[in-house]
Amino acid sequence: MKMTFSNGITRRSLLKTTATAAMFTAIRTAFPSGAFAATAGPEVTGVKLGFIALTDAAPLIIAKEKGLFEKYGMPDVEVAKQASWGATRDNLALGGEANGIDGAHILSPLPYLMHTGKVTQNNVPVPMAILSRLNTDSQGISVAMEYADTGVQLDASKLKAAFEKKKAEGKEVKAAMTFPGGTHDLWLRYWLAAGGINPDKDVSTIVVPPPQMVANMKVGNMDCFCVGEPWNEQLVNQGIGFTATTTGELWKGHPEKALGIRADWVEKNPNAAKALMMAVMEAQMWCESMDNKEEMASILGKRQWFNVPAKDVVGRLKGDINYGNGRVVTGTDLYMKFWANAASYPYKSHDIWFMAENIRWGKLAPDTDIKALVDQVNREDIWRAAAAELGVAAADIPATTSRGKETFFDGKVFDPENPSAYLDSLSIKAAS
Repeated sequence: MKMTFSNGITRRSLLKTTATAAMFTAIRTAFPSGAFAATAGPEVTGVKLGFIALTDAAPLIIAKEKGLFEKYGMPDVEVAKQASWGATRDNLALGGEANGIDGAHILSPLPYLMHTGKVTQNNVPVPMAILSRLNTDSQGISVAMEYADTGVQLDASKLKAAFEKKKAEGKEVKAAMTFPGGTHDLWLRYWLAAGGINPDKDVSTIVVPPPQMVANMKVGNMDCFCVGEPWNEQLVNQGIGFTATTTGELWKGHPEKALGIRADWVEKNPNAAKALMMAVMEAQMWCESMDNKEEMASILGKRQWFNVPAKDVVGRLKGDINYGNGRVVTGTDLYMKFWANAASYPYKSHDIWFMAENIRWGKLAPDTDIKALVDQVNREDIWRAAAAELGVAAADIPATTSRGKETFFDGKVFDPENPSAYLDSLSIKAAS
């Protein structure tokens, strides 16, 4: 496997992604703002943001509900529900000025897949920026009740014989996720592959929008799925299936959603981008407090947001997990983190893992210059500027852009300085 890595954007990588790089350069030339303009206030009073009905969209929803966008000079921010991640992508490609959106609560790898034109119409790149992570942990992998007697939990290999039996009977085994190459796709694939189940050969992966997961499992359209909350909890509350594992058990403290913004909007409105971040960061601090979880669940459950009972949201927000297979745990540390342990900071090392996994499954070319790509899209500098202006404690600001080596539940280790070694250590993969 041939891969290149560099600290900057190499001539070779620029030549390999000419369209993206040229467009990215053109944006910065058109809006030569540098990191931030000298004026104090935001250049605009609003921005159109999208969200999917998932608990990890909470920072945007809380910022809107609590008047935090207004507090930082952006009273006209819109937070609009999107039907699916595909719709989010399409509306970002349009942009706010063309009745689309300028930014979104988004799957962390999706801005990269858009930036490189891998998932856009006619493969036309849409230059993107990631300003922050919105949360870590607390997604789930859930399984249909017909597999309850397998005892499957963290070890997916317990499903292998049951899946093989079903296929031998001429039936299809369907594993659902929310977008190819997105976080839920990667968690599901990692879990299956670690259990010796090839997600490209042993099952059929299908795309289902998060709010439609429970209904689809209810009518037997899938055997397992990976999605964020509150849908795993709702599945259990309705007695339709059970949670085999939460994603925090796969990788403790894993990155999840991000705040992704069109790069042209960020370059044109650098102060507004910083103001937006300050509002979101304050909302993340509010979301982190255990004292606010009940109110948060009630807000998210409202018709205009998730339109679900608060009880479907609140349990796992607090780390209380009814897996639905007789296993009930309370007070765990598997709840969603919004601020603690630098949950808000967009580590470049985490984006490097997302890109490596997309190489693993054939979504990106094996010779992708990962670090150059991450340096283009990841705007942790804006996060740091917002943190400084907010007066965030030095202890809450990471010293470097890397969280270092990461260890997964199966003992695999990812070193962001050597993604090739990580990929070489994996036995099941599409890339060769």
